[in-house]
Amino acid sequence: MEYRRLGKSGLRVPALSFGTATFGGGNDFFKAWGATDVAGASRLIDICLEHGVSMFDSADVYSDGLAEQILGDAIKGRQHRLLISTKITFPKAKTEGPNDYGSSRQHLVKTIDQTLKRLGTDHIDLLQLHGQDNNTPVEETLATLDQLVRAGKVNYIGCSNFSGWHLMKSLAASDRYGFPRYVAHQAYYSLLNRDYEWDLMPLGEDQGVGGVIWSPLGWGKLTGKVRRGQPSQPGTRAHDIAGTGPHFEEGRLYRIVDALDVIAGETGKTVPQVALNWLLCRPTVASVIIGARNEAQLIDNLGAIGWQLTSEQIARLDEASDVPPVYPVWHQRGFPMLNERLESAKLVR
Repeated sequence: MEYRRLGKSGLRVPALSFGTATFGGGNDFFKAWGATDVAGASRLIDICLEHGVSMFDSADVYSDGLAEQILGDAIKGRQHRLLISTKITFPKAKTEGPNDYGSSRQHLVKTIDQTLKRLGTDHIDLLQLHGQDNNTPVEETLATLDQLVRAGKVNYIGCSNFSGWHLMKSLAASDRYGFPRYVAHQAYYSLLNRDYEWDLMPLGEDQGVGGVIWSPLGWGKLTGKVRRGQPSQPGTRAHDIAGTGPHFEEGRLYRIVDALDVIAGETGKTVPQVALNWLLCRPTVASVIIGARNEAQLIDNLGAIGWQLTSEQIARLDEASDVPPVYPVWHQRGFPMLNERLESAKLVR
């Protein structure tokens, strides 16, 4: 397993980490992801550790805390062998009060203890805010996170699903007041949706924020199971919760899958392995979160490492997945002399 430095921090994380949204199946939404129990989770974790996948990501809203509970039960006695990453901020399905969500001091302090109890540990290696709370001053949030770090309950902090302006505002506040900085941004990024590249990737490179990528197979669309004339099958996210997830254009999806098919044939790899390997080649990406309902899916995903696409194959995938840039990106590209540093870091395509 390749280990990468997480942003500007001293923490090294595996290039592939394991996501636990498939644990529990506590409601209809998460049942579409999976319903792995403790025994099944323990077996998947065994396989991960055997292959060097030592970071496990969860969230308090995954099956209303059941995913964290199952993860905690499955790692009992071996917490020292792995890194625990989890997320808080969003309201749970059974939210009762106005302070049961968000990034306020009230919610963070209360939630962290509940999360630690479910996970059966005394600290979280990487705590991420699941989304930006536009109602709470970033200074309040960061001061509280600083308190949790000083108390030994959290080692590193990160964010997830932040806009560029909110992330930069938070980093500036950390620098101003001496609070811990976000070292990770858990963001959606895939061949199907490359919005991460417009703003968040250059920001991450400039500020030392590592990308921890969720849903790298495009919400299940890049598994190779969705093709022209081959509709999604029952029991998959693409079928059971088809109306959720990121927007995509069907013709473009098929164009990407066609390119993945050809390169899979050239490399002797599977479509998911090629899609994951493309992500591992991208700037700022520290770890790609893989998920699996069963051992076969996990083993297949693990085959994304230990080899690398050629520059020509990467260029073909770039072309197949390309979309017109948004403003002000397209305007900035008209002045290449102002983009030399980004070009050298391969942050402009």
